[in-house]
Amino acid sequence: MKQAKPYVIGIAGGSGSGKTTLINKLLEKTGGQAVVVLQHDWYYKHNPHLSEAERTKTNYDHPDALDTALLTAHLKDLISGRPIAAPQYNYQTHLRKEETKPLHPKKLIIIDGILILTDDALRNLMDLKVYVDAGPDLRFIRRLERDITHRGRTRGSVVRQYMDTVKPMHDLFVEPCKSNADIIIPDGGRSRAAIDLLAARCSLV
Repeated sequence: MKQAKPYVIGIAGGSGSGKTTLINKLLEKTGGQAVVVLQHDWYYKHNPHLSEAERTKTNYDHPDALDTALLTAHLKDLISGRPIAAPQYNYQTHLRKEETKPLHPKKLIIIDGILILTDDALRNLMDLKVYVDAGPDLRFIRRLERDITHRGRTRGSVVRQYMDTVKPMHDLFVEPCKSNADIIIPDGGRSRAAIDLLAARCSLV
C-alpha cells in the first residue's frame, strides 16, 4: 500500500519571533514521533575559501547567504520517502561542520526559518504556511540572549549585526513575506489558541 504524502508546514517569522518556541510546543502536544523538523539555518552556504574576517562580514540575513536550493532538494527527498543527511552549521567559525544530521521521512515535516516564505520553489512544497509575529523589542531581546548564550557572541557584535543587517533585512525580506502566510500567529508564538489549533491540525495527519 502506497504511503500517504507527508504534510509539510512552513513556520516563518523574524529572528527571535518565537518560531522555535512554537515548534517545541507543537512537538510537545503531538508527541513528536511522527514529526521531522528541518531548519533553514543549517543550510548557510559553506565558504571555506573566504578568510575568517570575510566570513564574519557576510550578511547572513540576506537570502543569498543560504543554500535554499539544497534545502528544497532535501525536502523533496523527504516527501518522496527518501532519508537525507542535513548539513550542520558552526556559528562561531561560519562554516559547515564535517558531521551531518541523518533525517528520515515522517508523516509531518516542519520547515523552520526566517526566509522560507520568500522562495517560490520552497514555498510551493508547503501545505500550510505559518508566520509567527512579534514586536521588534521582543525579537531583539530574544536574539541577544540566544546569540550570547548559545552562539558564543559578544553583546556588542550582536547589537552591531542587528543594526547593520538583521533589522534592514527583516524590513526588506521577512516582514513582506507575511502576506504569503496562510496563518499568522500573534504574541511571539505564545498564543495558546493558535497552538491548540495547529496541534489539532497536526493530529489529523
